Amino acid sequence: MPTSTTRLTFIAVATSFTAVASLQSLIIPVLSTIGTDLGADAVGQTWMLTAWLISAAVATPLLGRAGDLVGRRRMYLLALGAVAVGSVLAAFAPNLTVMLLARVLQGLGGAVFPLGFGLVRDAFTPARLAGAIGALSAIMAVGSGLGTVIAGPISAAIGWRGLFALPLVLAGVGLVVGVRGLSRAATRTAGRINVGAAVLLSSWLVALLLPLSAGNQWGWGSPIVIGLFTIAAVLATAWVMVEVRSSNPLVDMRMMRLPAVWTTNLTALLTGAAMFGIWATLPRLAETPTSSGYGLGVDASTAGLIMLPMLVTMASVGFVAGPLSRVLPFAAQLTLGAFLSAAASLSIALFHDGVVALAIAAAVLGLGTGLVTSSTPNLIVRSVRADQVGIATGMNANIRTIGGAIGTTVFAAAIGAVLGAAGLPTESGYVAAFVIGAVLAFLGGLAPFLARGRTGRTERPVAAVIPIAESPLVEAAEAA
Repeated sequence: MPTSTTRLTFIAVATSFTAVASLQSLIIPVLSTIGTDLGADAVGQTWMLTAWLISAAVATPLLGRAGDLVGRRRMYLLALGAVAVGSVLAAFAPNLTVMLLARVLQGLGGAVFPLGFGLVRDAFTPARLAGAIGALSAIMAVGSGLGTVIAGPISAAIGWRGLFALPLVLAGVGLVVGVRGLSRAATRTAGRINVGAAVLLSSWLVALLLPLSAGNQWGWGSPIVIGLFTIAAVLATAWVMVEVRSSNPLVDMRMMRLPAVWTTNLTALLTGAAMFGIWATLPRLAETPTSSGYGLGVDASTAGLIMLPMLVTMASVGFVAGPLSRVLPFAAQLTLGAFLSAAASLSIALFHDGVVALAIAAAVLGLGTGLVTSSTPNLIVRSVRADQVGIATGMNANIRTIGGAIGTTVFAAAIGAVLGAAGLPTESGYVAAFVIGAVLAFLGGLAPFLARGRTGRTERPVAAVIPIAESPLVEAAEAA
């Protein structure tokens, strides 16, 4: 039976996951409206997304690792507090500068994901852990899609500033419940943060994500884009060399080479690219004017309703992923989810002439995304030591974020490659984008087979999820 601690831990982490995940997509449907009010041009609007993306990418592994060392509860409350402050600043931002500062603070909340999974691992018994992680993963995925669904109706009713009330309230609930209910006695590891490795990791992430986010505005062949990609490659290589040689690595490369870890990360990269690309593009396709010959000409609210079945199926499958693992292992769920996402993307490419067809595809996409996002952290958590949960899940979240940046960029490039007479994208551009999404998701579904091919299995036994402080080996050592 769950205790009061496990209940409060789940409530705190679930609300914080929803708050942070919603910030990924909350402003995308109304980005031009915000830009007009704040006097931001297209580049400034892109920076509203890029500021969050880079902040989250840097904070997720660093604060995740800090949580492993000094306590996840402390880092969790710090990250969630930054989300609350950032949401207030964003709601009252008078100009672009303040909005960008707000988005940076909100991005620090990205660390809530690895910290939350670590807190849940500390609080739940092995028998209940898989179900809790599956449910939280579904909540995280639903939160990511929630912004796309509600942004149009809320901004139409009360204005775009009212959008930030949702993450503020959720962050507040997460803070209050977290202060009262999260255990202070969590699994920790000895050591310190490797400052050199942290600087290199942060630097190559920034150098990679900047051109991925702004390449369309700067030009893919421009010196700054080519230069940043080159710098990212050099810094990433240096980072790996430092980590391999370090006696106190920020990210243990032996852990990253575990078959279940690297194949799951590969799937996260590929399916993340497909998932975020579809999320950003499907509403745009539905809103394309009918004069284009293929668009449905719906408003932002109707486009959000088309995405609603995705949230329903995503949440439903996520809550049953844990019990389902008794008959369908998480690696198989990962593959099935990726293949369903591929089928949904291909369906959109072929059948996009009506609201019903798009809504059905969205529902299938929700099933696929729910299975992928629920199985991914379970595979990671079951494959690493308790003191590595924060950094391992943080790197996985980062890899999905990088995939998302790549996916949205590739989709946008495919759609904008050829414009019609009225300046609208051609139908062939959308078809190409969704076919690319289908290929990416399908390849992501094949990744778990790479682990099977090398080891014959992809998951460790359930005993592997016992926190180190509670393991029989530690108990025996203490008794001796």
